[in-house]
Amino acid sequence: MAPTYPFSETDGLVLDPTYERLRRDEPVTRVTYPYGGEGWLVTSYEETKFVLGDPRFSRARTINQDVPRMQPLIAPGGSILTHDGQDHARMRRLVSKAFTVRRVEELRPRAQQITDDLLDRLDNPGDLVEGFTLPFPITVICELLGVPFEDREDFRKWSDMVLATVGGHTPEEAMHGMLKLHAYFTDLVAKRRAEPADDLISALVAARDNEDRLSEDELVRFGITLLVAGHETTANMLANSVVTLFDHPDAMKRLRENPDGLPNAIEELLRFIPLGSGAGFTRIATEDVQVGNALVKEGDAVLVVVSSANHDESVYPKSDELDLEREVGQHLQFGHGIHFCLGSQLARMELQVALGTLLRRMPGLRLEEPVEFRKGSLVRGPLKLVVGW
Repeated sequence: MAPTYPFSETDGLVLDPTYERLRRDEPVTRVTYPYGGEGWLVTSYEETKFVLGDPRFSRARTINQDVPRMQPLIAPGGSILTHDGQDHARMRRLVSKAFTVRRVEELRPRAQQITDDLLDRLDNPGDLVEGFTLPFPITVICELLGVPFEDREDFRKWSDMVLATVGGHTPEEAMHGMLKLHAYFTDLVAKRRAEPADDLISALVAARDNEDRLSEDELVRFGITLLVAGHETTANMLANSVVTLFDHPDAMKRLRENPDGLPNAIEELLRFIPLGSGAGFTRIATEDVQVGNALVKEGDAVLVVVSSANHDESVYPKSDELDLEREVGQHLQFGHGIHFCLGSQLARMELQVALGTLLRRMPGLRLEEPVEFRKGSLVRGPLKLVVGW
């Protein structure tokens, strides 16, 4: 019987020490997942990059299948996250123009305005999560997509259900959250079709109606994916970055003294912080493939642990140390291959604006209460972050 995964309960931003042993001795190993039974777990950098980049590992083969996985939800069809090949390329082309470096830089002044407005209203002391790190990316992605900001409490609740892992919401609650999000975006698409606006949802509706590039279900699921991924990951990465800098006061001091080093510092924070609580999305081998020390058979499920790969000592010496001047190179926080994160440039810009402004405006920033982290979710992050300055 393969060992049960995850190996232990997620503990804040601490990686389970089992990953270090596996990277060294058995980087591709069999485990039993919370849902769907046994599959392969990949923990090293090179093998993770190989699996993410090789088309013989299919996301489409997981659609509506009870495959080994971290989440109670079975992967639905119609999502950019579950397409391969031409279908994935077709969907990605439709939205990629909204996330180019140039387009993202055009959003920077608005991101700065949102940041300043939120920090102006923050209580001292106050909860940085509710007052800043969460509403900031929610506002940005809502304005980009055309989702009403006033609906944030509803879609936040549904997102939490969808992102649940073992110990979080039940399978029934996870499905309820997905159905609610689907109904919400179905209604929003209908409104944008009747009254188009200058937003990404309207542009995707036009692509659907004028050129028939998206099915109706694809259109709705595209919106869900962009909304959930566009706020959950950035919000928690931003909050985790603040917590990490509190844990490394010398690094925070150096970053304040050298704000020009912020872009590289953010790359190191992206590498260093284990944003995911464990293995990511399932892939199915479409033929026998040798992966590191293991022969993965056709039909086998393979899941990679990006957080472990980013701490691979063979790529990052002293990987468990935060070094904001490290030459990070290609970390895997945004993935690799065809599913490389569409919003990576947007996330980088948001982190630069938000973290840079926070450090500049609040030189006396300090933690007022112990940090409690969320549990039972695919994404790590603090529930509250009470700070003063």
